Amino acid sequence: MIRRIDLRGAQDTGPGASPMDYRAAVPRAEFDIAAATHAVQPILDDIRTRGVEAILEYGQKFDGVRLDDIRVPREAMTTALAELDPAIRAGLEESITRLRATCRNELETDAVTELGPGARVTHRKVPVGRVGLYVPGGLAPLVSSVLMNTVPAQVAGVQSISLASPPQKEFGGLPHPSILAACELLGVEEVYAVGGAQAIAMFAYGVGPCAKVDLVTGPGNIYVVTAKRLLKGEVGIDSEAGPTEIAILADHTAEAAYVAADLISQAEHDPLAASVLVTDSLTLADDVEQELEKQVAATKHQERIRTSLAGAQSGIVLVDDVDQGIDVVNAYAAEHLEIHTQNALVDAGRIRNAGAIFVGPFAPVSLGDYCAGSNHVLPTGGCACHSSGLSVRAFTKSVHVIDYSREGLEAVKDHVVTLAHAEDLPGHGAAVSVRFA
Repeated sequence: MIRRIDLRGAQDTGPGASPMDYRAAVPRAEFDIAAATHAVQPILDDIRTRGVEAILEYGQKFDGVRLDDIRVPREAMTTALAELDPAIRAGLEESITRLRATCRNELETDAVTELGPGARVTHRKVPVGRVGLYVPGGLAPLVSSVLMNTVPAQVAGVQSISLASPPQKEFGGLPHPSILAACELLGVEEVYAVGGAQAIAMFAYGVGPCAKVDLVTGPGNIYVVTAKRLLKGEVGIDSEAGPTEIAILADHTAEAAYVAADLISQAEHDPLAASVLVTDSLTLADDVEQELEKQVAATKHQERIRTSLAGAQSGIVLVDDVDQGIDVVNAYAAEHLEIHTQNALVDAGRIRNAGAIFVGPFAPVSLGDYCAGSNHVLPTGGCACHSSGLSVRAFTKSVHVIDYSREGLEAVKDHVVTLAHAEDLPGHGAAVSVRFA
């Protein structure tokens, strides 16, 4: 069901040999944004030209639904919340409470630097004015993504929030009821039944009742990701998130049943999802394979899971020891990284590259998906080596406020004039000199 990649001995490089490229040794699913561009660009152009009518036509073509209006009526949201299973509502409320608590702790205060008499620079964090949040609704209605996008935006102080999710034929062309219920629970009143690349275009261009946004966040399929790339610059984006992935670093102390269950949990998302175990224990590798066979046979989405686990993007990676395993997972830079080792917390401290790190046997990725208090919108495709997951910071921007008096400017005026002339920009220097003529 899942292949093995043997990297044992890869550290034993002779004189003049180059170290192994671990990132290339653990491949990912193909996610060809360039190829999708040919399909997505015409959609974006059409929506920019024809607006709502184009969106309605694409809704009929891709979602099998012909709507009269793309905006979801408020009563649909209030009804969805009223009819929501109380247990689901309780779970959402707990998730919101925990996520809001961690988001509040992420808020940054102004940093004021006094550089001399009458010379002050303030680093101020200000919220983005208006955001568009995208919530997928394809293989699964990701109600948790409503929370993960909305809560940090609200805590950051964003004043205008709009949300889009694909129309569902079985629900009369509205987004999934659980998504609408979550919107009502969070007070998000501006919701659109628009999916895919057309939703990103709607946000970026400002189409029909949806005013143009400053920033678009949220995960999606390859067409959503491609639209975000093509519209970057027209609108801000959080990231280009591809198929989900989990890496698990484990040694002989790990519980095979837990490891197998966690690999399955991400494979359940998508046939292109990546599930990777990195271990120095052959016994654990054998036991996990047996557990996978047993547990997959008992799961609901067997075909999807088997496709994911058997794909080139998944595998059991054998290493010499935990030290080599840490090098491998740092190179792989997984979206989700679990540490199941004897010294899990210490080993977690050696990880530089991961979207989120889950420490020990009782912190599965599923916890982070819902109730850990962390955010599950995370960098994929190795981007964790340079990018972070969604947080309050994603919904704020920095502004420097420069407050100098005559005395403060006079202290550096000669330096400014000298440097301006060094760059052959005498007008820059004159803008200072004129103040002391």
